Amino acid sequence: MWSMLTESNTQWVLFSTMILGIAAGAIGCIAYWKKQSLMSDSLAHASLPGIVIAFLLLGEKNFLLLTIGAAISALVGAVFIQWVISTTRITEDTMMGIVLSVFYGLGIMLLTIANRVGGGEQSGLDTFIVGQAAAMVYTDVITMLSLAIAVILIIVVGFKEWKIYLFDPQFARGEGLSLTFMNGLYTLALVTTIVIGIQAVGVILIAALLIIPPVSARYWTQYFKMMLLLSGLFGGIAGVIGTLISTFGSGLPTGPFIVVIATTLFVISLIFGKEKGILINYIQFKVHQKQVNLNQLEERGESR
Repeated sequence: MWSMLTESNTQWVLFSTMILGIAAGAIGCIAYWKKQSLMSDSLAHASLPGIVIAFLLLGEKNFLLLTIGAAISALVGAVFIQWVISTTRITEDTMMGIVLSVFYGLGIMLLTIANRVGGGEQSGLDTFIVGQAAAMVYTDVITMLSLAIAVILIIVVGFKEWKIYLFDPQFARGEGLSLTFMNGLYTLALVTTIVIGIQAVGVILIAALLIIPPVSARYWTQYFKMMLLLSGLFGGIAGVIGTLISTFGSGLPTGPFIVVIATTLFVISLIFGKEKGILINYIQFKVHQKQVNLNQLEERGESR
């Protein structure tokens, strides 16, 4: 079992899922502060029709081309959401829910057709639902790794711009920073992270890798920079450990294990986090209660 870790392809897969987790945690942190965590889920589900359509047109499971198909489909979903909420009275969360269900339903319908007439089942197209990192070949790994690093660089290089874009858009506009450009860059980075993570984590669960790490990080810090770093760290840990369990399990789906590890980190953060974690809150409550009792005793003693 441990000999698998010495294999070059396994090492590359582990490294790529770690970088994917870091990228997902980082861009997920930005989505968290934009209050658009549901957008991650919507666009992840919206990418499924593009994957299947690309497969039906090409007749082969080429990860790069399927990724392009997924990206186009997800971007269509993102543009549709923005167009509807800007021209109607439908709220953003409602529209996200509509896109999530409609696009995913369409994707499942197309996947059923592909499995029956296009050989999708034989090609392993179903692995895009729950993810299967072990099925990735070297070219898939390089594609995922390159795009994930590109997302990380976009966030790191433009950290100052991201910060003022999120917390002071009026100041950003005054500094000449185009909010339209930043919105477009954010959407592009989010979609890229989603589509490259689909084969490893799956359409259904990639959103969890974008949502859970930043929420976990929030229990440890109040500062955006530290939250960004912790979110990336939690995402990377979940990616590596989840992939390891999947690899040792000989073909077990990767996505569920990555999400379970991410959830474990969340529970630890929820309990032990220094920023309003359950344990810290309980200790602070007890200390406050003890201080109140002492004050009351002192007041009674003085009154006598």
